Amino acid sequence: MPQPAWHPEALAARLPFLRRRALLTHAVRAFFEARGYLEVETPCAVPVPGEEVHLSAWRTERIDPDGARHARFLHTSPEFAMKKLLAGGAGRIFQLARVWRNGEAGPLHAPEFTMLEWYRPGATLADLIDETHALLRAVLPPVVTCRGVTTDLSAREAVTVADAFARHVGADVLAAGDDAASLARAAGVALRAGETWEDLFFRLMLGRVEPHLGRDRPTFLTHWPAAQAALARRDPADPRVAERFELFVCGIELANAFVELTDAAEQRARFVADRARRHAITGTPDWPLDEDFLAALAHGMPAAAGIALGFDRLAMIAAGADRIADVLWLPS
Repeated sequence: MPQPAWHPEALAARLPFLRRRALLTHAVRAFFEARGYLEVETPCAVPVPGEEVHLSAWRTERIDPDGARHARFLHTSPEFAMKKLLAGGAGRIFQLARVWRNGEAGPLHAPEFTMLEWYRPGATLADLIDETHALLRAVLPPVVTCRGVTTDLSAREAVTVADAFARHVGADVLAAGDDAASLARAAGVALRAGETWEDLFFRLMLGRVEPHLGRDRPTFLTHWPAAQAALARRDPADPRVAERFELFVCGIELANAFVELTDAAEQRARFVADRARRHAITGTPDWPLDEDFLAALAHGMPAAAGIALGFDRLAMIAAGADRIADVLWLPS
């Protein structure tokens, strides 16, 4: 029978990784404080967990003193709350937030984990790439090795999704539009029964593109197809793509970033479309739209760029750990 995580021998085995995690926490805070960011804390139990189609939220309940009951969810990200603070004039902000995602477990996934999020008013996608690379170089050694992959942090590459698909799939992902059959033909693969464009996009991304990213140097995968914009704005220079990037280090997906969408009407339309997709895929019941968040956008959230970075994965890379459980004090 495996030892419990608190057992002295089990804890001793993880302690070198955990000490490195603690040093990393201090270094991250120092980095942002030196750049004029304010650390914030937002609620974990919220009435709306988000609208991400493929994330499953933990449900709970709030009971008032008078016995009234209200559905609540453990947030999957502090994104909505932090953007409300931007609309209120908080300026540059960051948070080390505990977040929850049901159905996620494995060497790189835990159902409860820590997200480092930060938002910078006025920043462009290029600004955020520069700042994220500066963070890596400030809090990690110059060369890092994790899960058998060694990455030199002194350099970086930025590649668009379209260029990555052309290089590793041999397909023009933007020319295919939202036509799954067209993308399958261009990629030289058979379309599976019931496979949507999004399904095929991620099959090709995971199978052919991601294995080449973030290996000898960090990779910023930029300018995602507009269908994968999430909460990012479309690129004014090319509305087929969104101003979004994902970061890969040591072959690990580490962060997801947007130049933020600030148009409340477009955001509402995206939320409605996401709900329709979620119903079709999972059939999970709805929660109320986050009207407070939409009101904050309508009030006037400033132009900004923001990023969500998996802090536990960053700790894995810092410590050279093979599993996310190695850098958690009490893995579940």
